[in-house]
Amino acid sequence: MNVKLKSALVSAAVLSLMVAHAVPSLAQEQSPPNTRQEQSATANSAQSQVDQDVTKKAKEQRDKVIADAVTALNETKKALALLEDKKTDETLAALERATGKLELILARDPKLALAPVDTRVVIRDLYSEPDTVKDMIKKARELLDGGEVQKARPLLAGLVSDVVFETANLPLATYPEAIKSAVRLIDEGKMDEAKVVLQSALNTLVVVADVVVPLPAVRAQHLLKKAEKLTENDKRDDKMNEELGKLLAEVRKQIQLAEILGYGKNGHFEPIYEQVKQIEEKTSGGKSGKGWLDKIKEQISNLF
Repeated sequence: MNVKLKSALVSAAVLSLMVAHAVPSLAQEQSPPNTRQEQSATANSAQSQVDQDVTKKAKEQRDKVIADAVTALNETKKALALLEDKKTDETLAALERATGKLELILARDPKLALAPVDTRVVIRDLYSEPDTVKDMIKKARELLDGGEVQKARPLLAGLVSDVVFETANLPLATYPEAIKSAVRLIDEGKMDEAKVVLQSALNTLVVVADVVVPLPAVRAQHLLKKAEKLTENDKRDDKMNEELGKLLAEVRKQIQLAEILGYGKNGHFEPIYEQVKQIEEKTSGGKSGKGWLDKIKEQISNLF
């Protein structure tokens, strides 16, 4: 699976587990073709399985959250509120609890750099025909070639169809030291400076987008599972043959979208198209067999 990392400074207050469906919006001043199109019934037939995959992966990410790190974060927020109320002793007690939790984390894993405290799931799904997406890319290139970078931005922003799993972390190289610094400032009677240090610590969580999953490839996988059952059925009727044809055609379209949107390496796609063609030929006339889809399933898994 491709791994993409990014870090940013974010407020702890805005971090929560969230699943957001965002339909790409287009800038009206360019009057570009609309990328929002109805998804086919065949593609929709795999949606529940795609949703289950996302839910499972989100749970895996949530399970990585360290309870002691969450407690340390909450105690820091509590300490800042108490300091605002000039409750010095209670502030120090909260910071002592936070420090204790951080020391436990480092005692268990001295080399740990980031302690996960929250996770966020962002889904940006693009329902569109491959030719429409190609038109959008062409338009964006024309704008970029003409120096119209800002006009190209909304077009490019909409060319995404994936699930991003983001994790917010306490930076263990700096967060414990910030807590200790705040304690020293409080002991010196420098309350305002201590507040600044604590607020800065809360504002410097590191967000890592550590998993990016391309949705067209996931759909193609689940469509192939449906197709596989039909290819192995030696008693397919005309209706089943028609369904199989639609499934394979949709697999081809989803792979085209993955390629156009840049998910996967050059050279990974042509073998997949060739496999779809071979499967169509093998299953023509109602022919059936087992293992015919093994290779294409592996090829699509290699995309991410």
